[in-house]
Amino acid sequence: MFESNQNWQLFGYDMRNVGRYWVDAWRDLLWANDSPVRRHLDDAVIVQGEDGQICYQAGMPSDVKESDYAAIVLPDDLVLTKTLDLHRAVEVDLAAVLALEVNAASPFTANDTGYGWDIVARRESQITVLLAILSKSATMAYLGRRYDIHDAQQQEVWAKVDAEMVVVEGFGEARRESSYRKRLIRAATMIVLAGLVLLALVGTAATLKAWELQGVQKMAATTERKSSGATRLRASLAVSNALIAGVNKVVLAYPNPHIELSRLTHLLKDEEFVNSFSMQGLEIELVGRAANAASVMERLTDEADYAEVTAPRAITRVQNSQAEQFYLSIRRREGVVQ
Repeated sequence: MFESNQNWQLFGYDMRNVGRYWVDAWRDLLWANDSPVRRHLDDAVIVQGEDGQICYQAGMPSDVKESDYAAIVLPDDLVLTKTLDLHRAVEVDLAAVLALEVNAASPFTANDTGYGWDIVARRESQITVLLAILSKSATMAYLGRRYDIHDAQQQEVWAKVDAEMVVVEGFGEARRESSYRKRLIRAATMIVLAGLVLLALVGTAATLKAWELQGVQKMAATTERKSSGATRLRASLAVSNALIAGVNKVVLAYPNPHIELSRLTHLLKDEEFVNSFSMQGLEIELVGRAANAASVMERLTDEADYAEVTAPRAITRVQNSQAEQFYLSIRRREGVVQ
């Protein structure tokens, strides 16, 4: 259980009345004279005063020339006026507060008292309210005598308080308020319908996209099933290519000497022979004898499959013989098929 003296105040507002504050905020937005909604939807009123006619809309002078609604401004001697500076927190109960103020300040009987009020300023902690109090019987006598009006609902009654117009409740303002209420309902209905149409459009688009996504997913699943065989073949091909690449590396590192021996057999003449042959990768080392070792080197240099032929040691003549001994280093071209 919460203690009765628990502090529920926040910035001067009783947090137990949050719901009422929310309702009052909406009421001010829709019904206050300075409401932007009311300025667009409220009817204009032709106001008749001692100095002539002027048109007002939502409490402000307007350029409208004609209207179905009219009001009479009472002379100052028929109206008691007050300017009240109240704490901002009482705005939630403003109607009740003003009723008490009117009851205390009115010199007329309760049944004969009429009044109207308007908030003209809002500050951080205060509001300024203009209050007009009048005698209903005196007002009707004035309307009958001056304008031949004998029905209180025939026209609105306004009062001028500190150069501001205040609508007095209980006369012909109900008809205009009813018209404004209908316009609010129509506007709200149009907004709701527009929101529903927008939601329907968004829902339809989302449904179509969901169907499209399902179609794409089915197509992707079908394509995946059809391409599974090709995928397996591609994987197998990749493995085979890797194996071939590995074999090629081995072949390049450890080439087949029989192919080079066969090549040298065709390149050398019968009287030319090889005493020593060694091969590692692309490098071949030869030691041999020939009648003309230089011609052997020249012939090997002209071989297309050999990139370079060099003599790491000088050619020497063999003792007691016409033959010359040669020492050759051969580099095969890369990429030559064995």
